[in-house]
Amino acid sequence: MSDRETIEVQRRRKGSGPQGKPRAEAPSRRRESGSRPPGGSQPPSSRPPSRPSPRPSGGGGGMKLPIWLVVPLVIIFILFQIFAGSGDGGSSLPVSEPGYSEPEIEEVALPTSSPADIDLAAPATEGQTWLVMLYQDADDKILEKDIYIDLNEAERVGSSDRVHIVTQMDRYSAGYADDGNWAGTRRYYVTQDANLNAVGSQLVQDMGEVNMADGQALVDFATWAIENFPADKHVLILSDHGMGWPGGWTDPAPGGTDNNPAPLAQRLGEHLWLNEIDWALGEIRAQSGLDKLEIVGFDACLMAQLEVFAAIEPHARYAIASEETEPALGWAYTGFLSNLVANPDMSGAQLSQAVINSYISEDQRIVDPEARNDFAAGGSPFGGLFGGPSRVTAEQLTQQLGKDTTLSAIDLGQMPNLMQRVNEFVYALQNDDQAVVATARNYARSYTSIFGREVPPSFIDLGHFAQLVERESRNGVVQQTAYDLLTALGQTVIAEKHGVGEKGSTGIAIYFPNSTLYRSPMAGPQSYTVIADRFAAHSLWDDFLAFHYHNRSFDTRAAEPYIPSADEPTRAPGQGQISVSPLKASSQVAAPGQPVELSVDISGQNIGYIKLFVGFYDQASNSIFYADTDFLESPDTRELEGVYYPKWSDSGEFTMKFSWDPYIFAISDGQNLIPTLFTPQTYGAVAAEAVYTVDGIYTYADSGDTRPARLYFRDGVMHQVFGFTGQAEIGSPREIIPQTGDHFTIVDQWLDLDANGNATGITPIEGQTLTFGSDVFRWEEVYAAPGTYLVGFIIEDLDGNAYPVYTQIQVE
Repeated sequence: MSDRETIEVQRRRKGSGPQGKPRAEAPSRRRESGSRPPGGSQPPSSRPPSRPSPRPSGGGGGMKLPIWLVVPLVIIFILFQIFAGSGDGGSSLPVSEPGYSEPEIEEVALPTSSPADIDLAAPATEGQTWLVMLYQDADDKILEKDIYIDLNEAERVGSSDRVHIVTQMDRYSAGYADDGNWAGTRRYYVTQDANLNAVGSQLVQDMGEVNMADGQALVDFATWAIENFPADKHVLILSDHGMGWPGGWTDPAPGGTDNNPAPLAQRLGEHLWLNEIDWALGEIRAQSGLDKLEIVGFDACLMAQLEVFAAIEPHARYAIASEETEPALGWAYTGFLSNLVANPDMSGAQLSQAVINSYISEDQRIVDPEARNDFAAGGSPFGGLFGGPSRVTAEQLTQQLGKDTTLSAIDLGQMPNLMQRVNEFVYALQNDDQAVVATARNYARSYTSIFGREVPPSFIDLGHFAQLVERESRNGVVQQTAYDLLTALGQTVIAEKHGVGEKGSTGIAIYFPNSTLYRSPMAGPQSYTVIADRFAAHSLWDDFLAFHYHNRSFDTRAAEPYIPSADEPTRAPGQGQISVSPLKASSQVAAPGQPVELSVDISGQNIGYIKLFVGFYDQASNSIFYADTDFLESPDTRELEGVYYPKWSDSGEFTMKFSWDPYIFAISDGQNLIPTLFTPQTYGAVAAEAVYTVDGIYTYADSGDTRPARLYFRDGVMHQVFGFTGQAEIGSPREIIPQTGDHFTIVDQWLDLDANGNATGITPIEGQTLTFGSDVFRWEEVYAAPGTYLVGFIIEDLDGNAYPVYTQIQVE
């Protein structure tokens, strides 16, 4: 019998103790209609709650559970409802969908001009001319003000004799109240105006409501602009919510019917899907006679993906997009347009680089003192971070906003070479250990998931993934093709910027789902190869995914999209077959300052993250309140390009020990202190860099509109709020800048038990509400309330499957 290595671990977020804070109150679940009556039930057992596993367990003392019963608790239970097409989106909470409400606005006749009537500057007698087209879909409560200010930023430069700037702007009804609070869609010829809060440009057409989520609307706008404002080079910038390879761009008013046959499109409703963007760009070129647009830019989240760039490669010379979510500011329009107007003879590459260089740092809401004060006022976290809005400097705001941003410029002329190198790389991966591939997928720099937090992130950085494979592989051909891919990537990405929180980003992401997402028609090849059809037709990536999850070999000619049959055998190379012993505790009783030592024997391969689990048992409802979780640190933490990840015992067998002091974390808005589940998102180099989130419902004070939302914390302080267009954090994310009086209602997670103490499901329930004001939200440590707790570990494999082990601890 081999000697087991003993590893003593600590949680990633190390506390210094509650330091005199009041003790937490015991959580109490509110009764819902139809819930079973209390009483007659058994308390939770010390064994893990059980439910049949979709795959065989790893054996031994540990019980492998489906991921929907463990960290986080809104897992496949919700994902199944959303991606199986049942229910109302998977949430039992009364979250309103973004929608259109008819405003009470006095109808006013607006003066308009035809393009022929516009008083253009004297035509340039020589030199290169530009047309910049802004397709600004702001028909959404979250981003209306931000996109409207983007237009005002463009006005600070305005058109010139050699640079014409036009926009089609769609506003949200009864949203951003400034500048008349008009609703509908308008076209403007952008002229110089210094006012950031009111549009002074020449109104060309008031179009009423236009469905900006319809590709035909994009075609109509661009062809109209190209016909009426002749130029040598053409730039098209699309602004709204982005989702990566699925696309984005929704429009609740007037809305429409989506005919996209992909299951994801049928489930989520009308969007400007990626294959529709591809079609629209082709129509624009065909109808206008353009060879190619000079630049296509996506001022939206998550669009810097290989699938997206493959779709627009035939239509443009350069592309600009972000791998991660974008801050509310969007692009710095005054910055890069000033460069263009000052030097219209610049190339498309130079303009693309100017967009990257000006991003965040030259935004008018940062560099203009009055605008900066307004941006950091109210309930914004930025004012609270720096002692008040008037004290925030441009440098501080730039540093804070830039931490979690990415933006890259792509030379689309290099795409064929990059695609070829990707194909050679994935073809070679067939001859490598797929557990190595799963390791690289699991630890590669990843970005916000549009499929909820119930599965591991599926948008990963292509370059960082290749670097991890190159490091971990022992196959010389794989290492060489990874190197060749990275070389081609460096030639394709001509400018790239990322913050300290996005280390490892190289400019282009790719979709690599875990086995659960891959098997879902909503997120697997049934949708992926339809929506990202051009990419699937020219890439071996979908064939590689079929090999990775179905063991289906392919050759270099297999460029046609591949959709596995329902009865095709499956595998999960990242699965661990992990065995976990019963958990031992030095005592079954803990108290403040009197911790218990927990130990467990772990055996198996493909061990990924290990997390702490703490749950409070509420006897009245016979359910468990999910109170605390965190990464547990491996003593061997690896690093690649600033991305950190754990490495456990090489032997695959070790004993892990952890000392649990019964304190948990609470969120404070300056008035209330509410025990809250902070879910870890990134491992981080040190505890101060790790990111934690709180899920809930955001309510706007001015309108009462609600959105599923997420708070982001780093080093104990909230630094961002993101809202989602769908239910339960499904769909496009976009940053919300809180205003004084806006509310955030925490969504607590409760694990339901049957009469025998076994888990039967998960119920998200609205908890307490916080109010945004002058005090930035923070977390504080509090000692756990007296009562019965389940305390233990969640051992995850590289496919996202979880192997939990708990014991019952009485806290006094």
